[in-house]
Amino acid sequence: MALVQAAYEVADELGARPLRDELEAVARRARIDLYARKRLDTAPDAQLQQLELTVREIEVLALLSDGLTNREIGGELFISDKTASVHVSRILSKLGVPNRAAAAAAAQRLGVTRDHTPSTN
Repeated sequence: MALVQAAYEVADELGARPLRDELEAVARRARIDLYARKRLDTAPDAQLQQLELTVREIEVLALLSDGLTNREIGGELFISDKTASVHVSRILSKLGVPNRAAAAAAAQRLGVTRDHTPSTN
């Protein structure tokens, strides 16, 4: 786990996007938190903490903000379309927004992107 995190940090510092993307895919499959070390150094985002989004919901929100469909989100996170749909429904409810576009706008305001996912710990 530590080796994957270290390799990811080096790839990120070097700007080696293809390697970084591959390491992210490996980490998702192995359920390794690439940002755990960074979270120890930074305070959790207060707004996200108040929304009580789970780590998985934040991951889904980041993909949702990129315009991915439930099927595409499922493929990225190795979950079923139905599970992605449930996560999206819960996110909409917790954010208090009516649709995916509003959720994507909220994600941008909260700083939730595929490249940077704030901590809720």
